[in-house]
Amino acid sequence: MNERDFADLAVGHALNALSEADERAYQEALAGNPHWDHHVRDAADTASAISASVEPVEPPPSIRASLLARISDLPKTDSRAGGGHDDEDYAAAGPAPIEPEREVASTRASAASGWGAKRWFALAASFAAVLVLGFGAVTASQLFTPPAAVVALQEIEKAPDAQQASATMADGTVATAHWSPSTGRSVLVADGMPELADGTTYELWFVRDETPIAAGTFKPGPDGNATAELVGEMHVGDIIAVTVEPDGGSPDGTPSTAPIVAVATA
Repeated sequence: MNERDFADLAVGHALNALSEADERAYQEALAGNPHWDHHVRDAADTASAISASVEPVEPPPSIRASLLARISDLPKTDSRAGGGHDDEDYAAAGPAPIEPEREVASTRASAASGWGAKRWFALAASFAAVLVLGFGAVTASQLFTPPAAVVALQEIEKAPDAQQASATMADGTVATAHWSPSTGRSVLVADGMPELADGTTYELWFVRDETPIAAGTFKPGPDGNATAELVGEMHVGDIIAVTVEPDGGSPDGTPSTAPIVAVATA
């Protein structure tokens, strides 16, 4: 399995929309490639953010009809021809609005087609789950396209000069800075950050020769996880710090509170 396949499955896993076989493949790939765990965090954050931002609504009947029509167009292979039998119930893959009497025929992907129809059924079920939860305004491309900070992190991790350093907050939360001089990008990743009070945000800083330089603001997801790219060019030896500021960032461009974490990069 390549990383892109895993990222697709991570979305289905976050929405509880994978078949048993795909869930096993997902877990095996994660165990063999622990450095892909950022896809897991991103998928969970995306699902949580969407869930928190839109009131649930009843999807129109046309959504279900359209989904079933697309599924019926998937290529089907007679399992007897391959000498095997695939008895997985893909209609049970997730909360897609599919009634039992419209059970979808099983499909088997060939080696040449990668995950094939089975993979795309899981993704269709995931998207249907989003619609059922009331997220009809979100397009498929928006759901499956990683945020800019995640793309930056992936670019850093692929760079030959990628580096990272970590620091621990007072509550035990670990924040890790990732950077690469060749890409000119830097990203802070933290899981389980403290909840912000209303009207406040986290602000990033490059601390250079004891001078703080504003580097953007961010808010973690509902679970406290965050992947935030710093705005501006990092210099060798900078300290990456985070403070709590009013929404929009510090009014005067300097920290108004003591840093909750500071990551030394040298």
